[in-house]
Amino acid sequence: MNGDGVSAAEVDPKLPSEHVPLRPLWLCRACGQPWPCGRAKLALLTSYQGNRVNLLLYLSGCLHEAIDDLHRLNPSTTGDVRNLFDRFLGWPARHRSRRR
Repeated sequence: MNGDGVSAAEVDPKLPSEHVPLRPLWLCRACGQPWPCGRAKLALLTSYQGNRVNLLLYLSGCLHEAIDDLHRLNPSTTGDVRNLFDRFLGWPARHRSRRR
């Protein structure tokens, strides 16, 4: 959250306008899939093309917020943080290794 109580996911102008996270559930508002959904990933890759570090920083902030939100919703079933890490930060690494 920034000083205005707005999350990184809500203020990033590069985020695809229709495939945004529904917080605190972290599901896609458009398709209902876990966010970032496939279309959000494609849009993020396009938006952050040539700026991989900023993409990873943005997704790291989203991961942190998702962990907090999901834990607040149900502390006993937050799940394995490794799964959330892969959901937010694993796919850019896999995408890069496929391009090489």
